[in-house]
Formats: sequence, structure tokens, C-alpha cells
Amino acid sequence: MIPRRNRNLIIKIIFFCSALYLLSSFRNSQDSSPDNLQGSIEEIFEAPDSELEKNNVDSKINNEIDIANAKIKEHEENKKEVKNIVLEPPKVENEKVVQEEKDKWREAEDKKDKEEDRIKEKEEEDKADEAQNFAILPPKNPDGPGEMGKPYKVDKEKADNETKAKIEKGWQNNAYNEYVSDLISVHRSLPDLRDEWCKAPDRMLPKLPQTSVIVCFHNEGWSVLLRSVHSILNRSPANLLKEIILVDDASDMIHLKADLENYMAQYPKVKIVRAPERVGLIRARLLGASKATAPVLTFLDSHIECTDGWLEPLLDRIARNSTIVVCPVIDVLDTETMEYQGNGYFAVGGFDWNLQFNWHSVPEHENKRRGHSWAPAWSPTMAGGLFSIDKEFFERLGTYDSGFDIWGAENLELSFKTWMCGGTLEIVPCSHVGHIFRKRSPYKWRSSVNVVQRNSVRLAEVWLDDYKKYYYQRIGTIGEYGDVSSRKELRKNLQCKTFKWYLDTIFPELFIPGDSAAQGEIKNINSIPQQCIDSHVRPNDMHKPVGLWPCHDQGGNQYWLMSKTGEIRRDDACLDYGGTDVILYPCHGARGNQWWLFNPDDKSLKHAVSRKCLSISEDQQKLLMEECSIVNKRQHWNLQNYNATLLEKAELL
Repeated sequence: MIPRRNRNLIIKIIFFCSALYLLSSFRNSQDSSPDNLQGSIEEIFEAPDSELEKNNVDSKINNEIDIANAKIKEHEENKKEVKNIVLEPPKVENEKVVQEEKDKWREAEDKKDKEEDRIKEKEEEDKADEAQNFAILPPKNPDGPGEMGKPYKVDKEKADNETKAKIEKGWQNNAYNEYVSDLISVHRSLPDLRDEWCKAPDRMLPKLPQTSVIVCFHNEGWSVLLRSVHSILNRSPANLLKEIILVDDASDMIHLKADLENYMAQYPKVKIVRAPERVGLIRARLLGASKATAPVLTFLDSHIECTDGWLEPLLDRIARNSTIVVCPVIDVLDTETMEYQGNGYFAVGGFDWNLQFNWHSVPEHENKRRGHSWAPAWSPTMAGGLFSIDKEFFERLGTYDSGFDIWGAENLELSFKTWMCGGTLEIVPCSHVGHIFRKRSPYKWRSSVNVVQRNSVRLAEVWLDDYKKYYYQRIGTIGEYGDVSSRKELRKNLQCKTFKWYLDTIFPELFIPGDSAAQGEIKNINSIPQQCIDSHVRPNDMHKPVGLWPCHDQGGNQYWLMSKTGEIRRDDACLDYGGTDVILYPCHGARGNQWWLFNPDDKSLKHAVSRKCLSISEDQQKLLMEECSIVNKRQHWNLQNYNATLLEKAELL
């Protein structure tokens, strides 16, 4: 079929030729044509004078038409041929050959796509490297982001979509703002937080031992890890820093593979040790300790920053006595802005009967012993992440319990056996190290076991003696905890002191549940269903109203103690009434708003200062303080295991 455009052309040619033919015929048939018509025809076309000439003209017209049709056909064939070449695969009779050709073509296309992706990725990496080159190299701008530990803020709401995505990814992977960290130099400056007392010429011994610094990490952010390492390298005397051992606990992020190896190759003191599989913090530290060659081991986390003069005060204490275990003051690195928040509240370590570490103020008797506010302070326990210890003493104490899994309770175990087996645990105010305290763990474990509780039960079985019952009252079911016979044998061979000695001598401030006049739930007798006083006692629960919940006989948030001085407490949190709500408030030991009197005869629980009685609202949703009334059944309570003989006489007046 001839296309419309070509068909119109042919029609025009035929029409033109037909016109010529008619004009020629008209001339032959008319002898006396008008002059004006004759002149017009001759102007248009010179007609043939004979039949032969007429036939020649017809022949020429037909030839022209044939030539035109041939060109049109050739044009259409060329278009078809080109179309076939572009769209149709080559015609090969053998199907196997066809398939091979197709596979080669696809393979070539895939290779081309991959190469294009690689080039694009490399270009993006080069741009990122160029943009962040200032963060890797020593800072040239003293006013750059984060210098002197100052905060660096990025307004996420004003950021473009690409920046928002990077910020979100950093939080997801690390539980801190990795994007902001990447903008801050890994060599950034920090303030010197030491008092002049620390810098006195004769403050340190002239000869100090070397240390191996062990840093364990798993999927740590690139800039945060590098900043940790550089803060150690840049602020540790070269003659005291023997080596930094980076222990990789089976990270799977690509930047912690060859990139880390290549980067650290320029620092001879940095060694990388890799665990073949995920082993957890405790075993990773033991792996690092086994590779250490210095006489002192210093354990640090992988998201820290050391300040000027951090190392010497720690080594000085160990040089004076190899059984002293020392910790720096741990300052806060803000998770959002990377601000270094130093010289805050100075505290020492403790624990509660959930066997959880906590901080508390330095006791007055300890301040008198140390003599100066910047002198080392005895601490009942350590946080566990940052400390230095003589390697031989660490090994003599049995390092960590090999039955501990992943993490949890290792800090309390080392604290208890340090004190009970001949050592001393100190916090050194002249040494400051910043630490990122994450609000959640970004890592997941395959274990379905509560490893912290399992480790804590092993700790209690070996070191707490009869006091372990107070921990078991909190958790209920003990569960499986493995064989601890070798750890008990270690304690026996070291001739360690009793846990009672530890509580009486090292941590007399700890409230002992056995000294309480009541322990267990505080139940409102006439409520239906029966309601119990129920509340968390975490730091962020302080100053908040105490709640109620149906009694469940499982302890936990319904487990309370009445001390011999009339406090209703759990650990360091007491019920406190100042005239409005009954709230949680840190126990202060001065009675006052925290002084309660229980009458087992009329079941009233009276506040000694206000002389009001504890009651429950009619809808059973809230605790109230009301004028005391024997007939008011909402004021009737039962204190589990109450024993009035354990109360001090002053409370019975």
C-alpha cells in the first residue's frame, strides 16, 4: 500500500500528463482553434506535430512515473531495513547460537551498567571525601565546627531531603548524630578541665609505667571512632603510650574493613585485632588484653574523647600501688551536638539491689579522708567502661568471669573483688574523658536469654554471700546460670573478705533490706480489685506523683521497704509529701517530708509532719493525703512483713 503523501504525488503527475495529452488531442482535432487559445497552449506546452512525437511524450511520462514509483519503493524498503536492524535481533538459524548471542549482549549490558554505577559511586565518594577532608586532617580553623568542645547544631527542619536522610541514617545506625560528628574534625580541640592542683610540678611521680589502651568496637561510626583514637594519640605522652589495640567485635560495616586498615597503617602504635565472630564486650576485652604488651591495661570505649593530661594521673596511682584500680571522671558528649560537657557533678559509683550501677554523691567521711576536692576518691563501684589496671593484678583477680556472656555485671564483679581481695578502687578528678551516653543500643543480639540477669545471678552466687537473697526477691525466678565452682574456688584461693565487710566498710550508705521494718507490697485493703502502690524509681521518675496498680504479688515496681527511720523507699527513692502530691524524691535521711508512721491496729499510714493519712481516691486512680479518720476505709493499708520492733524508738512516739 502506497503512503498518502506518495499517492498524492503520483496523482499530480498523472493529472499533469493527462492535461498535456488532452491539449495535444485537442490541437489535432481542431483545424481552426482561436488565436487566444492557441497562444495560451503554446505558452504552456509545445505540442508535438505528429503521432510519433505524441507517443514519445507518452513514453516519457510513463518512464517518469515508473522512476518515481521505483524511488518510492526503494525508500520504503530502506526504512524497513533500518527498522529491522534497530528493533529485530540478528537472524541466526541455530537457536543455541541465538541464545549465546543474547547472553553475551546481556552480559555486556550488565557490565556496562555496573561500570556506570561504580563510576557514579566513586564520584559521590570523592565529593564526600573532599567535603569532609577538613574533618580528617588536623584543623586549620580554630573556630571550626565543634572546636574547644563546643556544640555544633544542624537544623533538621531547614535541611534538604538528602541531608535529612543522612541524619536519620546516622541516628539509626549509631543512636547519635553521626552527621554532625562527620562535620567536626577528628583532631578537634578540647578545653583543659584540670585544676591547678593537678598541674603542680611534684604532683606525679617522675617515672610512670607504660600502658596498652584497649578499645573494643562494633559497627562504630567512622568519625567517632577516629576521633576516639586521635584523642588518645594526641593527648598521651609518647613514652607512656605503648600501643592502642582496636578490637573489632565482628563489625560488618564496610568502612571498618580495608578503609580502617589503610587509615591506621600510618600510625605504628595502632593495632587492629578482629574477632572471627560476635563475642560481646567482655570477651572482646579479654581478647585485647591477651595481645597487650604493656604492664598497665587501660580500657576505653570507642565513642570517647580524652582531654589534656588524662593519662598521667591514672598511671601515677598505679605506679604508687599496683593494686589500685583507677577510673577517670566520665564527662558527657552530647548525642545531638557532640558538645563536650565537662566539670559537672562529681560523684562516685554505687549500686542498688537490682544489681544495677548508679552514681551518688561523695560521702562526707570520704571527703575528710581525701583532704582535697581534686584528690582521688574511693568509689564502691565503677561504671566499667573506662579504667586502668595493673595487668598482673587483673590476671590475679581472675580477669572477668568467663561464664559472663556479652555484657552486664562485669563492672560490679571487678569492683567487688577489687575491694574484697586486697585492692582499692578510685576515681581520679584530674583525669577527664568524655563519653557518648546513648539512650538505646543500636545493636541486636541473637540471644533470647536475659544475659544481664544471668550474669548478675552468677555474680550474686559467687560474691554476695547471704545478701544475694535481696537480689532474688527483686527478680523472682533465678533461672539457669551455669557452673560457678571455679569462680568460688578463685575467691577462696585469694582469701577475699566477706560481702558484709564490703558493705560495712566500703559502702555503709547502702540501705540493707534486712534492716527494714517492712518489705514487700503496700496494699490498700478495701479497694476492689485491691490496689498497691506502684512506681518506677528511675532518675527521670523523681519528683513525679507515685502511682497505683492492681496488686500482682510479683515484687518489681510494687516492692517497697520501710526503713527503721520511717522512710518508705526503694533503693535511693523515697515517698515524699510536701503538701500537694505524694511524690518520689531522693532519700536524704533527715526524716521531714519522708517520715511515715504505720499503725497496725487501725491500718493507717500517717505522715509524721503533716499528721495527714495516706488515702486512695474513690475512683482508685490516685493517692491522696486526707485528714485521718478511722472509719474511712480508703485509708486502710497493709504493709507486707511489717515488724515494729525494728523501728527506732523515736518513730513510736
